[in-house]
Amino acid sequence: MSLTELFCDVDDFCQDFIPKWETQLLEQGQRKRRRSSRLSMSEMITLMIHFHQSHYRNFKAYYLEYVCKHLSNDFPHLLSYSRFVELMPSVVVPLAAYLKKHYGNCSGISYIDSTKLPVCHNKRINRHRVFKGLAAIGKSTMGWFYGFKLHLIVNERGELLSVKLTEGNVDDRKPLPDMCQSIIGKLFGDKGYISQSLHDELLENNLELITSIRKNMKPRLLTLIDKLLLRKRSVIETINDQLKNISQIEHSRHRSPINFAVNLLAGLIAYCKQPKKPSIKVDYTEVQQIMAV
Repeated sequence: MSLTELFCDVDDFCQDFIPKWETQLLEQGQRKRRRSSRLSMSEMITLMIHFHQSHYRNFKAYYLEYVCKHLSNDFPHLLSYSRFVELMPSVVVPLAAYLKKHYGNCSGISYIDSTKLPVCHNKRINRHRVFKGLAAIGKSTMGWFYGFKLHLIVNERGELLSVKLTEGNVDDRKPLPDMCQSIIGKLFGDKGYISQSLHDELLENNLELITSIRKNMKPRLLTLIDKLLLRKRSVIETINDQLKNISQIEHSRHRSPINFAVNLLAGLIAYCKQPKKPSIKVDYTEVQQIMAV
């Protein structure tokens, strides 16, 4: 998607969403006076998403070296970098709504996984202050870290179905019921989601949780199609890798928790905008059979 197409899509969304959002804030008595900005909210959101689509790994370098030098004609009312950073928290709600607009449709086959989002190097945990009281020390298969966990549910086409951010020490199974309220069919996960009580709870809502088993567990009977689909769970691990290495959702340079959220949301949206996503080929006649079981 070109920069012009991205801006048009974002602007169409903002033209519809922002008046409704401001009306709701006014009715709730939460709207506060905001200084008018030369740069519109649509332009800010466009630039933040476009950063995650570019080859830049640092937003400051992207803004000063690329936007200010090469996009000044497209964005004639550019702000200083420091002013732009000050205004970033104002777009967190529209970004969250825009991300939800890009969620895919549940087809009956879904995959779940979590990935760590460290906010600093382990050697700096004791003196880290930006996320004090928010982040936590957790452990993944790659070792200890200080930060958050990003929980994702995707369909077989690689489209996001549900997203949740938790502290780094939260059990992967805890946020699962809230994330699966609109998901039905089969949900495939790794060994970290093994739980008979969780399986029974989800099954009551027409969702079957299927995981691999540990070595000390009794073998479980699975259909051939379930075994094949479980082996394709690497699709969500590929998505996690692309989010970190292409969309740049993970780095340790954050100086504000709210801007961390903005960076994360913009990176997820940039992934949703990818024309080609990690996916698996599925015969939808078999999917209908799965749903009927």
